[in-house]
Amino acid sequence: MPPRLLLVLPRGGFFLPRLPRRSPALSSLPRSIPSTKRPGTFVSPTIRAFSGYSGMAAGSPEQQQRSLVVRETVELTEKEELIFRRLLAVVRHFGLGTQLRVAGGWVRDKLLGKDSADIDIALDNMTGQHFCEKVNEYLGLMGEKQKAVGVIQCNPDQSKHLETARMLVFDIWIDFVNLRSEKYAENSRIPTMEVGTAEEDAYRRDLTINSLFFNINNNSVEDLTGRGIEDLKKGLIVTPLPTKDTFLDDPLRVLGAIRFGNFKHLPVVLQAARFNFTLAEDLKEAASDERVKSELGSKISKEHIGHEIDLMMSDKHPVKAMCDIRDLGLFYIVFSFPENPDPPVFDKCDWQCVSHIEAAWNIANSIGSSLFSSAKLQDEQRRLFLYSALFIPLRNMVYLDKRSKKVPVSSYIIKQSLKLKTSDAETVANMHAASVKFAELVLLLEHNVDVVTLRENLEDEYLEIPTDSVKRVLAGLDEVSKLKPVLDGKSIMGVMQVKSGGPLIGKWQQRALKWQLAHPDGTVDECIEWIKQSQSKRQKVESGT
Repeated sequence: MPPRLLLVLPRGGFFLPRLPRRSPALSSLPRSIPSTKRPGTFVSPTIRAFSGYSGMAAGSPEQQQRSLVVRETVELTEKEELIFRRLLAVVRHFGLGTQLRVAGGWVRDKLLGKDSADIDIALDNMTGQHFCEKVNEYLGLMGEKQKAVGVIQCNPDQSKHLETARMLVFDIWIDFVNLRSEKYAENSRIPTMEVGTAEEDAYRRDLTINSLFFNINNNSVEDLTGRGIEDLKKGLIVTPLPTKDTFLDDPLRVLGAIRFGNFKHLPVVLQAARFNFTLAEDLKEAASDERVKSELGSKISKEHIGHEIDLMMSDKHPVKAMCDIRDLGLFYIVFSFPENPDPPVFDKCDWQCVSHIEAAWNIANSIGSSLFSSAKLQDEQRRLFLYSALFIPLRNMVYLDKRSKKVPVSSYIIKQSLKLKTSDAETVANMHAASVKFAELVLLLEHNVDVVTLRENLEDEYLEIPTDSVKRVLAGLDEVSKLKPVLDGKSIMGVMQVKSGGPLIGKWQQRALKWQLAHPDGTVDECIEWIKQSQSKRQKVESGT
């Protein structure tokens, strides 16, 4: 019998699902979309036209079945045509001789039939700042208002290797950067950048599907690696240069490849079909290489790793990403554990963690957005829900921090291994603690348990709970944050005749809430009387009278 899992949801619900099996890939998809606008020719390094490309991927039968619909033209919106005409006018007016190319993700998305506002322009003979200055000079000659130019300096520590100039063109932010080649020094993931050709720039890209250009000057798609279009049609994630060398140059690309393997930019129809890109076999081998894994752990900052994991959790296929991390042997590098956890890390811990997030994802999809409290909070709540599910197998595992304090291992991973917010770690720890209470609650409501023992655990020297109210109090404690207290802290201070709060008042607030749950029809005056009687009884005991 497969294991059963208790999942605690952000709104306090719980489920006991069986762990689902992985869903198979789709067997087939349509192979062509008719074009309605002017054609753009696919240009390879030999300027070979792709206009007659059939769309059927070569390779294994599985790859052939997974062929994607890739358009044979880039269909521009009216705004995009307006922007590109303006930029070409600048080139012609000043005789710059510049080839203007849109790079990367915009081209990929357009070929998949998805609009994108992320327009990055690559320039072959000048810097982005210089070209922006020419755009402003042209605007002045045309009697139009010049635009502010922002220059984003390169910052290798933040994975920003290129200096980029940015300006508004017809109300759309456009990034401008010159074509580059890059060289990596040994033991560094920070490349030395030099001016390069379009082909050199294409080969330095992380993936072949991100190496495509749209040449604005001649209205053509350029596939300068000779693989971008084919790999896009196959739904294949592969690097332009030898994969192991690419990963050793910058090991963070391993996580980038996994994230793109769970491609969030697919057209809506494909997203609805839950269709995922596939990691190439040589990419899997390179990512699993012991040297690559070692350098991912030593070269890459925890902040960068955490950022990539957070993006995966927010994407369309977080479970697939976690499965890839596990299958590639990267789980304990990405989610590094503290020394000497108690109990020790158990065998197949990574498999159990991924199984739990898979079950949680299945539940979230079956319920839909109603699982979370509001549209505004859905993304954040889903993110924390998934982290909580991923680390459920670790919920009883702790370690001793520098002050010899017991801390949940999940908190260490979130705060130290991923460098995420302290509040994230606290929320996950609280959800894990709540899951134990919910498990007890399920047993309480479904079985004949020892109510007397439960009552003894809930009571203290000041509070006696009627036997018939024990279940109500225990169940209500998990929703107590939504309950309007019959007495607030200030009122309790008045009853007890103290001038300041502190731990003592906090304890009495908790007692008052338990009393309120045990006496649902109780009034404010009755609660005050109970506190006074409790205090009087305590004083008599202490005085011996």
